Amino acid sequence: MILSKSSADKTLRRMALEIAERHAGTPEIIIIGIKENGLFIARKTAAYLRPVFEGEIKTIGLSINKKDPAEIKLEEDIDLRGKMILLADDVANTGRTMLYALRPLLDMYPARVETLALVERTHKMFPVALNYVGLSVSTAADENIGVIVANGEIEGAVIN
Repeated sequence: MILSKSSADKTLRRMALEIAERHAGTPEIIIIGIKENGLFIARKTAAYLRPVFEGEIKTIGLSINKKDPAEIKLEEDIDLRGKMILLADDVANTGRTMLYALRPLLDMYPARVETLALVERTHKMFPVALNYVGLSVSTAADENIGVIVANGEIEGAVIN
């Protein structure tokens, strides 16, 4: 296991503090979680952010077929024009999912888009730089990282 339950919790709390510090004075942050585990990460981050951030926080899900990312849907119709967006996922393996998820968000003219992942793999194939990273891991090209979520809690992260 590369990340334990308690380490994952501490990491998400630390990232929430970083977000609050960086965006002091921002009136609203919309956290968009890539379903399924990314949405869970987004909701946990929002929960840790609420006590330390003075602005509004909204969390919504984004559905994407990771094998064929042509169709991307937000779980609700929302105006992102001029808003601060935080796109969250559990693991950034190649950067592909995050890059495709960003595409339709840019068409909505947000003021700023930042990215967050609990675990980042260092073998990027797509040019996505993360603003907030919980743990960065060097792996072999054929290895993958998985975040285990069960019963509403992050149980840890493993290399497969």
